[in-house]
Amino acid sequence: MASPTEQTHAEGTTRVFLIVWFWLLALTGVEVFLGYKQLELKLMLVLLMGISIIKAALIIAYFMHLRYERTSMAAILMPALVIVILLMNVFLPDSVRLLHMRPH
Repeated sequence: MASPTEQTHAEGTTRVFLIVWFWLLALTGVEVFLGYKQLELKLMLVLLMGISIIKAALIIAYFMHLRYERTSMAAILMPALVIVILLMNVFLPDSVRLLHMRPH
């Protein structure tokens, strides 16, 4: 039996998980559709990265059950996200430089 000091949290229902799964499926369909469109490269990257971030947030929130955790749990994970984004900004220019150095 849980003590009064323990916080209980609501679990997701099957209906909620099915709705999230449908949205993930729909967003994947949009990504595939965009893959066949001849859009400008920068626009395509922004759209695909934006959709991927939304999908990752849905997966983390619902299927990894972070939506039902305390706010402190999300606050612990935010610095890791910031570090990953910073590291991408550090190493991406170098990878582009290496791409241009490849012999054709």
